[in-house]
Amino acid sequence: MLAELLERNGTNVKGVILVGGSGSRLDPLTRVTNKHLLPVYDKPMVFYPIQALVNAGITDIMLVTGGSNAGDFLRLLGNGSDFGLKRLHYTYQDRPAGIAHALGLTRDFAEGDSLLLMLGDNIIEGNLLAARRNFEAQDRGARVMLTRVENPSSYGVVEIEDGACDEVGHIKSITEKPADPKSNLVQTGIYFYDEHVFDVVSSLRPSGRGELEITDVNTHYLQEGNLEYDILEGFWADCGESFETYLESQTLVATHGANKLNM
Repeated sequence: MLAELLERNGTNVKGVILVGGSGSRLDPLTRVTNKHLLPVYDKPMVFYPIQALVNAGITDIMLVTGGSNAGDFLRLLGNGSDFGLKRLHYTYQDRPAGIAHALGLTRDFAEGDSLLLMLGDNIIEGNLLAARRNFEAQDRGARVMLTRVENPSSYGVVEIEDGACDEVGHIKSITEKPADPKSNLVQTGIYFYDEHVFDVVSSLRPSGRGELEITDVNTHYLQEGNLEYDILEGFWADCGESFETYLESQTLVATHGANKLNM
């Protein structure tokens, strides 16, 4: 009902969840399975981003898988009916070529619609419904979800314009893993994009590590003046960053719950 109402009154937004990657930071847990299949409290990790997208009114989702355990997602999730999805699609990234490269694989799935992209090791306490509405109120462009962390140099750091607050303002710069971060606001791995994102991806060149970087996509929108942001309410857990963050995510979910609709 929520998804149908949003589709009637706003932009049709499809969901993309990235569940590839080697999971080397969680080795040896990931030697025989994909990290997104690991348990977080009482559910597999991948359940949380799927529910986050469903709570934002999205019922048409594609998983971008990779590695030797891709078939396990089909056995676990099937057609997505347990989540109330209309359709759950799958595609395969055959090499670790970056988040933007994985996003580019979903072009045919998008079919000209906007997208909500979420990394599969992200867990949020709240929901993305208000952010979706804010994105739909934009004429065009992209919208990134931000949060404040104690170790910003481990992430893509966002500097907002002087005088801006958590609710209002514009992004001034984005810097990937800076040694001297200009703020403690970081990109969370949750992004809204309009239908032009695939043209942006097609124009990218690989970074020094040989990947197509999602920060370059966001910087493109920033330079066009079409990048907005929202600050996440509640906790944000990056389960795949380290054993410490994986353990922390277990505690946060067990203590506070996740994907709450009333925040």
